Amino acid sequence: MLTDIARFLARAAAFFAAALVFAAPAQADWHKAETERFVIYSDSDARDIREFAERLERYHMAMSKLSGFNPAVPSPSNRVTVYAVGSERTLRKLYGDTGSNVAGFYIPRAGGSVAFVPNVRLRGNETDFTLIVLMHEYAHHFFLSATPYALPRWITEGSAEFFAAARFQKNGGVDLGLPANHRVGDLNFADQLSIEEILDYDRVVAERGRRRDGFYGQAWLLFHYLMFHETRFPQYSEYARLYMQGMPSLQAAEEAFGDLGELEKELKAYQRSRRIPAQRLPAELLPIGQITVSELSEGMNEMMDVIVKSRRGVNQEEALELLPDARQVAGEFPQDAGVLTALAEAEYDAGNDAEAIAAADRALALDPSRKNAYVQKGYALFRMALDAKDQDAAYDHAMEPFTALNQMEPDHPLPLIYYYRSFVQRGMRPEENAKLALKRASELAPFDQGLRLNVGMMLISERLNQAARATLAPLAADPHGSGAAQKARQLIAVLEKTPDGTPLDMSALVADNDEDTESGG
Repeated sequence: MLTDIARFLARAAAFFAAALVFAAPAQADWHKAETERFVIYSDSDARDIREFAERLERYHMAMSKLSGFNPAVPSPSNRVTVYAVGSERTLRKLYGDTGSNVAGFYIPRAGGSVAFVPNVRLRGNETDFTLIVLMHEYAHHFFLSATPYALPRWITEGSAEFFAAARFQKNGGVDLGLPANHRVGDLNFADQLSIEEILDYDRVVAERGRRRDGFYGQAWLLFHYLMFHETRFPQYSEYARLYMQGMPSLQAAEEAFGDLGELEKELKAYQRSRRIPAQRLPAELLPIGQITVSELSEGMNEMMDVIVKSRRGVNQEEALELLPDARQVAGEFPQDAGVLTALAEAEYDAGNDAEAIAAADRALALDPSRKNAYVQKGYALFRMALDAKDQDAAYDHAMEPFTALNQMEPDHPLPLIYYYRSFVQRGMRPEENAKLALKRASELAPFDQGLRLNVGMMLISERLNQAARATLAPLAADPHGSGAAQKARQLIAVLEKTPDGTPLDMSALVADNDEDTESGG
């Protein structure tokens, strides 16, 4: 059933505060759609990519309305870029595991978060599984951008499943809280967890060394039940408050929910229900900004295979294999600034710094607004500065493209990050403005795990141990258990017993802002 909108939205805000086929014919032209929060590339036609972009924007607005959170509109370069890459086979090859069943994956990066999906089928108001995966990952991105608080795994994954089970109405409305039909197998056939295991899932994984297949479905079920239950609804707020104050999950749950055995019985009965509540948000509650769709140039069409692989990330061997294609296309379209910018990235990835700078300069001479050309030139100059005889002059020179980029887009996180790095890489103590710049970059890109780890370690170096612990807590709670998250958990275990002013030995931990953290489904 669909509940009363005004009453439900008020409760939801309080709760969180505590057959169009998107497949193009062979050799189709690529289009680019831009919104306030997304950039989408696809070789579908303009009408389809516009509808895809609109759905993503309305999904964001629906999450904002229901949760009560309203993340700031990102700067242009900090938007999520989505690449619709064709078939599922193509996606799996790009992912690096053709035998997997991955339906999409997401890489959070400051100034360059990317998601890769197969071509999405927009079939009326039904939601394609590929889009569900993308919406699940964007839900994580949304809440990391909206709140600094760390929450237990069952909430982060349960809420992502809750929001991803969305349906889009033809009139622009969005239904949220629908049955997570893609998790039916988890609920009916997978190994089931007890309520205690759901609430304390990190311990279960640590003890058994692997994930439990039924967790995602059961986390969704528990979250959904609490979301719509009149009595249990406020108990969740108390649970979350206790947890954020440092109380262990099970203890907080017993304090807030009472008898957990009774809660488990209710949950099993809820699972057997033939109908469950949901919430419809009409279009008038979900205003979205302008959507622009453009067709890529002939040169960019030819370069898209290189661009997609570069954006996904390549190792040295892969970069060297990709470079001849990039050079060939650039040779055919020497007056296309977008093509030359892609060439600069391919040259940098292959270790050719001088060639990357030359390509970037050619691109900027044609189009001074090509922001990625400034980035690739800056990357190359920073790498060259490592071996320069005059370190001060080299790093001053390396900052020039980032300074120009900062003047174009003050909230671009990369110039702020590299301003801090310009001190650290030459062994100098960062000045106060550089420290503030790094903190600001993390505020702009709270989803970048390597960046958050760097900020935490900077605070530790200043012996601000409790501030470091608070900074690292959301990273330590990462539901996908990345390497950065593991480092954060190790540090927090020490920081909990280390007062401010006490030095901490970090020699065993090295932060790397370039580390990519993938998540997908």
